[in-house]
Amino acid sequence: MKNQIVKFAILFSIVLGFISCTDASRARIGGFGDEFKVEMINCDGTVARTWISSGKVLSEQNSDGYFFKDKESGKLIEVTGRLIITKQ
Repeated sequence: MKNQIVKFAILFSIVLGFISCTDASRARIGGFGDEFKVEMINCDGTVARTWISSGKVLSEQNSDGYFFKDKESGKLIEVTGRLIITKQ
């Protein structure tokens, strides 16, 4: 009986945590394996460069940079600056 109560409490905590997430948080968690369009923006607002990632775009901890694998070249790309990241 105690084992079932513990399992229920764990399951309830997980469900409660997921429900309390915002839509954006859930989308961010569920973005693994999806493609993203990464656009680097010039100072004048024009697009300087565009990539399509082969998976999730991740951010460095304690940094303003992002990194991802480029779908076309298969290379690791690391970028920083004015960016627009859109799920495809």
